[in-house]
Amino acid sequence: MTEKHWRSIAKAVSYRITGTITTIAISWVITRTFAFAISIGFADVVIKVFVYYLHERAWNNIHAGRHAQDYQI
Repeated sequence: MTEKHWRSIAKAVSYRITGTITTIAISWVITRTFAFAISIGFADVVIKVFVYYLHERAWNNIHAGRHAQDYQI
């Protein structure tokens, strides 16, 4: 069974929201400053989206585990 694109997007967004809420909660427990925790959560989202993009681009250059048919245009 294949997964629809919208389902993959929904899962990615819900995962990112869950991760950000977790980061904000941990930051709040450590700093006891809600505004600072929100700032850390916002920075977390921006940085992790950028790092994920770089990660994906790097993996595009790694051919291990791919089949020759994966390269056909």
